[in-house]
Amino acid sequence: MAKPIMVQGTCSNAGKSVIAAALCRIFRQDGYRVAPFKAQNMALNSFVTADGLELGRAQAMQAEAAGIAPDVRMNPILLKPTGETGSQVIVNGKPVGVRSAKDYWGDRRALRPVVQAAYESLAAEYDIIVIEGAGSPAEINLRQDDLANMGVAELTDSPVVLVGDIDRGGVFASLYGTVKLLTSAEQARIRGLIINKFRGDLSLLRPGLTMLEELTGKPVLGVIPYAPLDLDDEDSLSERLTQRVSRGLLDIVVVRLPHLSNFTDFSGLERLPEVGVRYASKPEELTRADLLILPGTKSTLADLKWLRESGMETCLLRLHEAGTPVVGICGGYQMLGARLCDPEGQEGGGELRGVGLLPVETVFRAEKTTAQARGRVLPLEGFFGSLSGAETAGYEIHMGETVRMEGAQPFQQLLRGTETVADGCVSGRVLGTYQHGLFDGGELPRRLAALLAERRGLTWEAPAVDPERQRQAEYDKLAELVRGALDLPQIYRILEGEQ
Repeated sequence: MAKPIMVQGTCSNAGKSVIAAALCRIFRQDGYRVAPFKAQNMALNSFVTADGLELGRAQAMQAEAAGIAPDVRMNPILLKPTGETGSQVIVNGKPVGVRSAKDYWGDRRALRPVVQAAYESLAAEYDIIVIEGAGSPAEINLRQDDLANMGVAELTDSPVVLVGDIDRGGVFASLYGTVKLLTSAEQARIRGLIINKFRGDLSLLRPGLTMLEELTGKPVLGVIPYAPLDLDDEDSLSERLTQRVSRGLLDIVVVRLPHLSNFTDFSGLERLPEVGVRYASKPEELTRADLLILPGTKSTLADLKWLRESGMETCLLRLHEAGTPVVGICGGYQMLGARLCDPEGQEGGGELRGVGLLPVETVFRAEKTTAQARGRVLPLEGFFGSLSGAETAGYEIHMGETVRMEGAQPFQQLLRGTETVADGCVSGRVLGTYQHGLFDGGELPRRLAALLAERRGLTWEAPAVDPERQRQAEYDKLAELVRGALDLPQIYRILEGEQ
């Protein structure tokens, strides 16, 4: 049976996901079979496994760091917010319905066996399980039937390391306060503290570390320096989404929808030289774009209303009329069509006029499509003609079916398992597709960048890169950074249950 260690944080985005990934990589480098685990995850960035099941993107990233394939057992409960108080609940990779926060908390006791079964199944196959918490363990109003932090530590009998983010300020107070708000039994599970995202002179921090250890009775296991790393982000607190200024020759603008999902779709574009990707939530931020992207969303109809009421749709149409190309991914593709219908009330019911730039119509249904898919761009005429024949790889996660009107040009041919389907639509300077991960690698993003540069009268060239090798190099950089900052011998003693 595997030995567990759990990474909890004083708050969301303290660095739990990245530190868990670092430990997965380090343990793998040290010769252990290691797997990640997060009992309950709330995120709009998700991943589809080879068998068509859905889990949090962070656990897929951690599995990759551990050198293993993502497995739905690594995240048995995934919550995908659909509004201010409700979420789609996904259990063992499959949606079971939409619940309000109150209803979900009433169901949590019934989900405990699901979490336990997933963990025990993983633990039987690996040497070490790196468990990630969610939010903060000091959310004392949610202590009863907790399935995110100390409840999972107890269920798995796991020691805990607690992470605080010094970059946002107040790290000593957040670490001390978190420890002291826990019960004595919960405090006993915390075996050490980690300070993350430190910038500056460590010698100036040391007196504070000594005082923190004295006040909490917990050792500081390390101070991890701030370092920019190209790893998948998990949620809406990502620094990527605050980027408002383009840093490249080419300016690609992604509309920051209120329920934006899978924004990791655009990480591949960010890696291209002289290509800047920024996010816009106001009409004036759309100007001067070389390409406008409508991304995926968990609430297509609500976000289409926002697009219209905020003035973003009017600005988008004006820029399109002036020649700016537009790409829609998943929910963004649906919005670009002529009409969206929700007869079964999957998104609240009703019908909305689409943006009207693609000759397609979408009907929402209860069945959810989740599949990995590979494709090849069909022979295209017009603006996107240079993308013809490019191979693509990615995945689909969507509710509803989109139908092209008679004579409409599909974008690509997809192989979804053993099924071949036509995907997306192209009309003039507008392109839509259901495929997430379209820009992650291969020739298509490079051809697109060259096309956008040509439109500006520029020449764009870049050497081909291997995205898999690039990702693996980032995991090695992360492991090296964390190895140099943490007391690894003490981490191993914690794993072995030593005091």
